[in-house]
Amino acid sequence: MDVASVYLELYGRIPPLARAAVEGLSADQLAARPAPEANSIGWLVWHLARVQDHHLTEILGGEQVWAGGGWAARFGLDPDPSNTGYGHTAEEVAAVRPKGPGALLEYLDAAGARTRSLLATVTPNELDRIVDRRWDPPVSLGVRLVSVADDCLQHVGQAAYVRGLLGF
Repeated sequence: MDVASVYLELYGRIPPLARAAVEGLSADQLAARPAPEANSIGWLVWHLARVQDHHLTEILGGEQVWAGGGWAARFGLDPDPSNTGYGHTAEEVAAVRPKGPGALLEYLDAAGARTRSLLATVTPNELDRIVDRRWDPPVSLGVRLVSVADDCLQHVGQAAYVRGLLGF
């Protein structure tokens, strides 16, 4: 198995897990939280898609998927490309209100399509390329790809847990 196939397999696990976490839920159920300071299912899946879109766009260049296509309106948000959910307060979490599972899954699919375009062509030599010098040590492409996948998989697991906790 080549490196592109490994990354495609890893990222390919995210959408079906997200689908299982949100399908059949209403907008109110997606916004429900098990405690006032907790994240909602909708916020968790929105956030993992935002992180993937934001971080991979930094590598690929161009405009985030979030910035076009009216995505922000489908979540009750402004189209701020820096808003990925990091550091959100309880009020900001509550403000993320996807209109339904379709908004979440379609946005994740759109962000994922861009990701797959990079993953399909990645080679072992490229994995050492530094893509973010804001950290010490600087972050390589390989580390960034693992980091984003790890973040996505953790959050989709949390969304599934919240769904079970709330009895949906």
